[in-house]
Amino acid sequence: MSFQLRREEVLDGDRLKAMLNESPARAAQAILIAAREGVLDAQALLGQILLDGRGIAQDQPLAVRWFAIAAQGGHLMARNMLGRCHEHGWGCVADAAVAALHYRVAAEAGLDWAMYNYANLLATGRGVVMDPFQALSLYRQAAELGHAKSMNLLGRYLEEGQICPADPSAARCWYRRSAEGGDFRGQFSYAALLADEGQVDEALSWLRRALAGGNQNFLRVGGEALLNAPHPVIRAMALQYQQRASQLAKQVT
Repeated sequence: MSFQLRREEVLDGDRLKAMLNESPARAAQAILIAAREGVLDAQALLGQILLDGRGIAQDQPLAVRWFAIAAQGGHLMARNMLGRCHEHGWGCVADAAVAALHYRVAAEAGLDWAMYNYANLLATGRGVVMDPFQALSLYRQAAELGHAKSMNLLGRYLEEGQICPADPSAARCWYRRSAEGGDFRGQFSYAALLADEGQVDEALSWLRRALAGGNQNFLRVGGEALLNAPHPVIRAMALQYQQRASQLAKQVT
């Protein structure tokens, strides 16, 4: 089956992203055409759909090649995704040191996701010399740019006083912003503070949102944590977390 595609449709990055939700196969064809014509957003998108197998046959090594092409053209998210591929061994040999180089380039250019990913390596010493102070600085920069996952981690540093003065008020603010920004870990963190404050109903609301969006590992660990909650209605959420984690595990296998 062939599709008639207008040139402006093919070359418009925003249109290509919208088309992915409407018709992945049609979008894949348009993205491929635009990528071959040198459209950076399309090259990065092509890498992503090849990585995921969305609308096109999955081909992770080819995804790495397209991410590299877009990164060489200056596309920061493609550079970040190239780092992700090298960190996790998607379509290439896993190499945290190479991943760190790509993250650093994109982070220094101002990409919040790259700041977050580079900070994760610095915080754990994977591929780089461990530097928790630089990691915290990057989490803070990304959080201030609106990165929800970094907001949650910044909140944790401030709550626990890790390598910085403890600031419970600031931690609460960052947890709330992370939760409102859609990060399921931030929603869980904020719910924990609300529960400690006695705002059980609101805590349950955020726990349900975290349940709906959380991944398998988060739900498994979160379910274990909820078993120790002081409020019976919150402890009851542990079973829902565990059940959802089991469902996700079966989908993977």
